[in-house]
Amino acid sequence: NRYWTYNLSTVDISKIIETAPVLKDISLRYDLEICCLSTYLGLWDTENIENALKAAGIAGCRNIRVNVPVYNGSENYRTLFNRAQEQIKVLEKLAASYEKRIIFEIHMGNIIPSASAAYRLVSPFDPRFIGVIYDPGNLVTEGYENYQMGIELLGEYLAHVHIKNSVWKQDKTEPDGTVRYRTAWVPFKEGCADLKKVLRLLKAAGYDGFVSVEDFSNDDDTRTKLQKDIEFIKSV
Repeated sequence: NRYWTYNLSTVDISKIIETAPVLKDISLRYDLEICCLSTYLGLWDTENIENALKAAGIAGCRNIRVNVPVYNGSENYRTLFNRAQEQIKVLEKLAASYEKRIIFEIHMGNIIPSASAAYRLVSPFDPRFIGVIYDPGNLVTEGYENYQMGIELLGEYLAHVHIKNSVWKQDKTEPDGTVRYRTAWVPFKEGCADLKKVLRLLKAAGYDGFVSVEDFSNDDDTRTKLQKDIEFIKSV
């Protein structure tokens, strides 16, 4: 996994405020806009979340990603969901004070693996300050719903879109003959997610936010992969 083992784009969260001017200078030099500071901070890490919001202001970025809790069955889903929603009340006020938006990713294994679960989580809040990352690649593993329905449901809360793809593959066969499957990351054109349809539906819905490449496949070297990904998106 080259994107994890040779990553030169990660910023130390403990130095995010000092690093923010450097990020801004680099983005201006190459005429790029920073669409999101994609943190791995949890909901209750309010100190670091506030630092990320400050850094977003310095870097000229509207969004920061914050992780919602995973769901592993150790705590009743309703209890966990309600605790998360109570904390988002705190984060909404914090985001508003910096005029930024905190966004949560639809992701397998967490409390919002689908568009409808994500909408249920964020619907009590102001979409200027709280939003959702839509990820059709993640929906292959868990949470798939009709794309158009999900996009329409999220509406004004749809803040960002990840584009990647995944496919179900046979993993193993148990002694009794039961076949088990798992998902694996693949190039855009080879997975279960209909990315052409997603992009066209986003356009039809009037979505004007960012679509970012999050291609975890390893078939090509990074430069070749990104070139193919950009060509695919432009072709659609």
